[in-house]
Amino acid sequence: MLDKMKSFKKIDAHSHIGYFGGWSNVGITAEELIAQMDEYNIEKTVLCTYPIDESIEAVDRYGDRLVGAAWVDPTEDNAVDIIKDAVKNHGFKAIKLHPLSHSYLPNDECVFPVAELAGELDIPLMIHTGHPPFSLPWSVAQLADIYPDVDMVMIHMGHGNGMYVQSAIDMAKKYPNLYLETSGMPMHTKIKEAYEEVGSDRIMWGLDAPFHHPTVEMQRTIVSGLDDRQLEDVFYNNVKKLLKL
Repeated sequence: MLDKMKSFKKIDAHSHIGYFGGWSNVGITAEELIAQMDEYNIEKTVLCTYPIDESIEAVDRYGDRLVGAAWVDPTEDNAVDIIKDAVKNHGFKAIKLHPLSHSYLPNDECVFPVAELAGELDIPLMIHTGHPPFSLPWSVAQLADIYPDVDMVMIHMGHGNGMYVQSAIDMAKKYPNLYLETSGMPMHTKIKEAYEEVGSDRIMWGLDAPFHHPTVEMQRTIVSGLDDRQLEDVFYNNVKKLLKL
């Protein structure tokens, strides 16, 4: 199984560097992340940190392996300026929002300038989903309804709660600008369901390093019931197309 998991070329759609204390007590450096990528045949990783400085430094240093997603707090006055700098001067390819961490709803008015900028820059919004009250799938869907021309990725596709996972799939079926990312989502069958019912190009594999181990996240996808060609879409093709890598 491990050989099969490693055989697929992969782009990790969502990971971090740095140390995360408190309940998680995990950490990884850029160099450790790249060593892990080499071990498990991960070509590139979409990287986000908050504050953004550490990911800017890592992307500037390892731009052939790390792809920047500008993680901002839209309640801060300088959020739009941070994104513009990251995209223009450091080649970032996406915007990351974490409504749970910063206590706002995805469809709050504070998000509108960020969503409008994403549309202007033609880059996707990647939004943490799966935890009440601030990051539920239907709130992301309401934002997708307001900005139908902005692609949005529901990171964790509902995360650990089965009702939220199903809601993420249902919302993505309704709104064609919604995509799903798999990290931390425990139900392997839902990966195949999303591929078949949401769209073969709208679900992508993520690791969420350092919170999860590559083998755990890879195996869930491998045993989802998709064939090898379909797995290539989830592991590699879909995020490559979305981020224009």
